[in-house]
Amino acid sequence: MGTASKEVIRQGHVDNEKGVTDAEKSDPKQSQSQSKHITDSPEAAWDEAFLVTFAADDAENPLNWTTKLKWGVTAAVSGTGFVRIMVSTMMAPAINTIASELHMSTTESFMALSVYLLATAFGPLIIGPLSEVYGRRRVFHVTNVWFLLWNFVCGFANSKGLLIAARLLAGFGASAAYSLAYGVLGDVWPAEQRGRSVSLYLLIPLTGSAVGPIVSGFIVEYSTWRWMFWSTTILQVILEGTSLLVFYESYAPFLLRKRAEKLRKETGDSRYHAAIEMRESGRSTMWKLRRSLSRPLRLLAFHPIIQIQAILAGINYGLLYFALASFSALHVSAYGESVAISGLHYIAICTGTISGAQLCGPLMDYVYKRLTSHSGDGRVPELRIPLLLPGVFFTPIGFLLYGWAAQYRLFWLVVDIGAALLSLGMQIFDTTLHAYVMDAYPEHISSASAATQVLRSLLAFAFPLFSDKLYDTLGYGWGNSLMAFLSIGIALPATGILWRWGAKLRAKRESSY
Repeated sequence: MGTASKEVIRQGHVDNEKGVTDAEKSDPKQSQSQSKHITDSPEAAWDEAFLVTFAADDAENPLNWTTKLKWGVTAAVSGTGFVRIMVSTMMAPAINTIASELHMSTTESFMALSVYLLATAFGPLIIGPLSEVYGRRRVFHVTNVWFLLWNFVCGFANSKGLLIAARLLAGFGASAAYSLAYGVLGDVWPAEQRGRSVSLYLLIPLTGSAVGPIVSGFIVEYSTWRWMFWSTTILQVILEGTSLLVFYESYAPFLLRKRAEKLRKETGDSRYHAAIEMRESGRSTMWKLRRSLSRPLRLLAFHPIIQIQAILAGINYGLLYFALASFSALHVSAYGESVAISGLHYIAICTGTISGAQLCGPLMDYVYKRLTSHSGDGRVPELRIPLLLPGVFFTPIGFLLYGWAAQYRLFWLVVDIGAALLSLGMQIFDTTLHAYVMDAYPEHISSASAATQVLRSLLAFAFPLFSDKLYDTLGYGWGNSLMAFLSIGIALPATGILWRWGAKLRAKRESSY
């Protein structure tokens, strides 16, 4: 038990000093009844002496966990993120095979690929807030099981309707990786270590975007596409079993609520309370759920910071999946490669995303500390903004190189270098934006991540649907040029707005509670 816990227990035993009545001491049921009354009544008089908090050196505070424990939790969310991202991209090389077997049109086959991302747009709106009500651990395990069940069903799909429906439901469970993970990272890692922790968390999941298409290319070539889903389900079962041993509850308000409940029970003193109980005093369970579940949409509707971040992340993610959807087909049609070999080119995209995350993380912490020391201001989210600039320029440069190299059928390595550059820029931009939101909304990171995920996943769902028609009409050169102009035309002005007016926009925001 932590230092703060021991202290409040000691205080609770000094009955005369704190005014505990004889009736409370002699009748535990009456004490429990009064405990419920105090935590549920809007007229409750809260005694600050009985506010349950973490002491500075409290070992139960997730920020004070041992490094080993922190990396265990980080590894758990990283491993599940790897499977979720791999499953999102692995259908790309198998689209034509699946379309032929299940009698799907081109649009329907791309729908089967993208509908998974449609679910990740709306799933976080429920999963993120629920993790702030029922705790990270419970929601994490429930969504893991939900995902593996529906991903398993995908392998048995004998019609296009069943495949699309199962992909949609699997995507709902997978969406926990897009909101819950960043909440967990914000729970256990302080701001000055945020870059390093996020970059190392992303190291494994980001390989999934390349491993998925590569593995599925060989599965389709030498087996049946159904093993794409069965093999990833087996992997998910192994990871879920492992996470049961290393994933601990990390959401501080939830832990403090449980600590307060335990103290009220152990001491018979109904005045022990957590800060979240003060805010929710007198509210029904339905009100609490309604308030929590509506939080991401309220953030998206009323918080300019979230709106800007959602637009930027959405454009970036949509452009990435625009490139992913057509990348394999380009090497098959233009360079005469087999489906299996064409999947190997996703290594270029993977190299760019991993490099972006690993360069961005340490550099983010370094820049943040330097700017903090120069300005004298601590914990200012806008100090993350300067690192957005490399991403602003690398992404359009990559699109232009990839597009025009493909247009003129240059050596395939030039195309791959362009793809690596665009994914490098996107990852630097995306990692920095996530760190900015985590700093701006420390108590509701999961809800804030869920709010920004909506537009991000919707555009990732929509962009691949018209990639073929765009390239048929404009060609790879002008098609990718259009994407490059779209990217820099939105990202550059938005970066300037965040740097110049970000603090004012945060100051005017509505309460995120």
